Amino acid sequence: MNIGETAKASGVSAKMIRHYEQTGLIKPAKRSRSNYRVYGSTDVEMLRFLKQARRLGFSIEQIATVLELWQNRSRPRGEVERLIGKHIEELDCRIRDTTAMKESVQNLAAHCSGDSRPECPILDGLSESRQKH
Repeated sequence: MNIGETAKASGVSAKMIRHYEQTGLIKPAKRSRSNYRVYGSTDVEMLRFLKQARRLGFSIEQIATVLELWQNRSRPRGEVERLIGKHIEELDCRIRDTTAMKESVQNLAAHCSGDSRPECPILDGLSESRQKH
């Protein structure tokens, strides 16, 4: 398959496939005589794996580790479990941070009557937040 067909089959854009190759996340594709990238079903499977890992919020560094573990069929399950446990902790932290941001924004919005006056408690609140940091 060429890169366009591989992108379609995997759900990963051709641009991202090239990016993953450039960053070393995946090995560069084999090349045809005319120097086009050539991919196989194993490549599509790996790209689908990468797409799912990204969808689940893993960083590129974490994906590299997960990918190594996925490809190493003799790896102990405990390594995978530890990595997933750490990722869950990071997700919990992000959820707490996002919830706090949402509550702050809701608090700002609650102080706005939405009328035609130029004074804006939302903008004032944002300005106060900036001055505190």
